[in-house]
Amino acid sequence: MGQGRRKDFGEFTAKLEKHIEKLPDYAQRAQEKLQRYIPPSEQGSSRPAQPAPPRPRPQMPQMPAMPKISQQLTSMAAGQIPVVADAKAKWARWNEPAAKLERRKRRASRALTFWILLTFLCGLFAVVAGTGLLKDGQAEVLQAIAGGAFAVIFGTFGVKSGLRLRTLNRTVLPAAPAAPPPLPPARSVAREPMERLAESEASLAELLRQLSQPTSLGTMPVSEIAVADARTTAAEAAQALRGLAGRIQAIERGRDAAPERERGALDAAIKQLREQLEDGLDGYGGLVAAAGHTVAASSDGMTSSKESLSDATDKLAGLAMALRELS
Repeated sequence: MGQGRRKDFGEFTAKLEKHIEKLPDYAQRAQEKLQRYIPPSEQGSSRPAQPAPPRPRPQMPQMPAMPKISQQLTSMAAGQIPVVADAKAKWARWNEPAAKLERRKRRASRALTFWILLTFLCGLFAVVAGTGLLKDGQAEVLQAIAGGAFAVIFGTFGVKSGLRLRTLNRTVLPAAPAAPPPLPPARSVAREPMERLAESEASLAELLRQLSQPTSLGTMPVSEIAVADARTTAAEAAQALRGLAGRIQAIERGRDAAPERERGALDAAIKQLREQLEDGLDGYGGLVAAAGHTVAASSDGMTSSKESLSDATDKLAGLAMALRELS
């Protein structure tokens, strides 16, 4: 029994020694297989001190690089997929008021043509039956009456369709809101002031809208003339400020194309115009602040804040006149 165990242990030891002797071969094979999955650029840093010459293997064709999933998701979120953008544009054009009105006109015109055609056929049938051309005896009178009745019914529908088409043709669509003016380029010094101007315009429009509505007491916060004057003056001032910003952009384009020795003087001119633009924005902001104070004071009947709107309007009117002369 003990000799059998010693024999088995001896055979196990012999097999283990054989596997230990083959360890270098196993390591070499593993290294060759690993090199197939390592890029050529990284093989130099991961190569051992005495690498074995790799076996020649066929070069696999490289697949084109696929875009990252994050970039695809970003483009999808931004609506940059051509199919989706095209569908959105078609849906927007379909829902435009002008497009809806044109579809209604076409439907009314087709209905009018249909009812007129039926009225004509029924009237013709009634005439033919009434003149005795059908030669059916008593049935001629009934057919003529039926044809005349249907002609009257279809004619009524035709008149209604004609009146509807007339109403649609006289319909005047409200003017579409004007698109906001484009902002200067990001590298222009007039970009940031124009962004502030757009925000101030939106705030002033909302404040003036509230001043145009009666309060809970049924009284107007300020007179309609003062609100209209403030709105007109603000529009003129915004136009003058945008003209000054356009002048700055023109000088910037000329500076970029001018020789190096001439750019200093143009930079000084741009800086001066930028300061004037800032002054104009401050004046516009004063009108926005005065409108805000007037809205806040409209509930308690304060007159000082109401008068500040007229004062700010007069100041902005003078500033707009000076800006128009500059631009």
